[in-house]
Amino acid sequence: MIVRPFLIAAFLIVFGGAAVLPATADPIIVASKNFNESYVLAEILAQLLESRGCEVERRFGLGGTLVCFEALRAGEIDVYPEYSGTIEQAILKLPGRSRFDILGEKIRSVHGMTLLPSFGFNNTYAIALSRGRAIELGLETIGDLADHPELAIAFSHEFLERQDGWPGLAERYGLAAIPTGIEHGLAYQAIRTGGIDVTDVYSTDGDIRKYDLFLLEDDRNYFPRYLAAPLAAADADPRLLEILPDLAGRLDENAMQELNAAVVVEGLTFAEVASGFLADQGLLRTDRAPDIEGRWHALFRRTLVHMRLTLTSLLLGIAVALPTGVAVYRNRKYARPVIYMAGLLQTIPSIALLAFMIPLFGIGWLPAVIALFLYALLPILRNTVTALYAIDPVLKRVSTGMGLNAWERLRHIEIPLAAPLILAGIKTAAVINIGTATLAAFIGAGGLGEPIVTGLALNDTGLILEGAIPAAALAILTEFLFDGLERFLIPRHLLQKEAV
Repeated sequence: MIVRPFLIAAFLIVFGGAAVLPATADPIIVASKNFNESYVLAEILAQLLESRGCEVERRFGLGGTLVCFEALRAGEIDVYPEYSGTIEQAILKLPGRSRFDILGEKIRSVHGMTLLPSFGFNNTYAIALSRGRAIELGLETIGDLADHPELAIAFSHEFLERQDGWPGLAERYGLAAIPTGIEHGLAYQAIRTGGIDVTDVYSTDGDIRKYDLFLLEDDRNYFPRYLAAPLAAADADPRLLEILPDLAGRLDENAMQELNAAVVVEGLTFAEVASGFLADQGLLRTDRAPDIEGRWHALFRRTLVHMRLTLTSLLLGIAVALPTGVAVYRNRKYARPVIYMAGLLQTIPSIALLAFMIPLFGIGWLPAVIALFLYALLPILRNTVTALYAIDPVLKRVSTGMGLNAWERLRHIEIPLAAPLILAGIKTAAVINIGTATLAAFIGAGGLGEPIVTGLALNDTGLILEGAIPAAALAILTEFLFDGLERFLIPRHLLQKEAV
């Protein structure tokens, strides 16, 4: 009887069950996209709510408009900073320009969401290049790019696909260039090093000042206004709807650029910048300083989350792929289709697969585990089937002649002989999942991908390494652990001999 509560507690810790403590009011979940300004605005929202007595959970760095909006629609988050132009063009896909109040009415009627009053600034898209390059070539407007096909152009992936991005821009200005895709935060560094010449920026980016960029004039008025405002879920906490309008009109373009620059130029944290802004505006009603997690504590927490994601998905992969491999080995006509299907899953890009999961499973731990589980299937399944097929047919005939039935042959002969290769497949799946799990941060699952996503947004190599190095170390440690497990489980005469 003593074992039962221990098993229940272990299940809750590993598989994320409901808390055993009495239920309390649900926290308000504040999210952000994965670029600097969105982090700053989301932190302002979170701290303002906390200062008014609300419990807040942060889900920062979600992978773009699609992920944030789908999470909001699914009820996985309560509010995030959005832009009127994005709502108009990317979400509602309206053919023309609409006033801010009209957008609020349409987003409410179509999706039941509430577009709260604007922060006050317009952060429109702009096309930028280094000031020296612009002066050298005499570039002033976006249309001037048509006369310089030699320029290397790279745009953020979202800008390349949005109708209010490159497709419409190229049509409006008659641009024939074929741009490449690049992570938004890395584009600034690429311009500085000369890797690219032109990219898309947000007009309030702090990096514009940091890298002394020149913004080409949108002389044909292509880009709509992008008024920043909180977008709240249909069933948002009423306190959120009462508190957040206090931020209306508090920021103009220059003020927002200064807040962004405080992060990317001065090196302040999002929490410090948000706290300073709210204090200057007289909006904080408590003297409580923002909670800033220690670096080592954050590393430990993220590593545990990363291990939990990887281990859970790996165990699920083993539980499904191993018996499936044995089953198709016994029924060979199914082997090729099943392996092809598992291989097809591997061809789906990780971010796309994670995004597909949101409408079905929301954001966070569950969709990340399911996606990682799907990626773990192929190496385990393929190695299991290959190892069983590779067993010497003579041994199979001898075991049959000894009177062993199919189950006995499988248990005593075939599985032991196939074990080294099967274990190699499990090890491969584990290492792959450790690396792929860093992308889970884009859907709010946490782990070692968190500092990588934030580092990409800030173009901060140090932050990127805070996630990349521990992930690499975890992969190496996994290799050693599986080597030890192989020596412990596999008889010495079945281990592969080292090459001389």
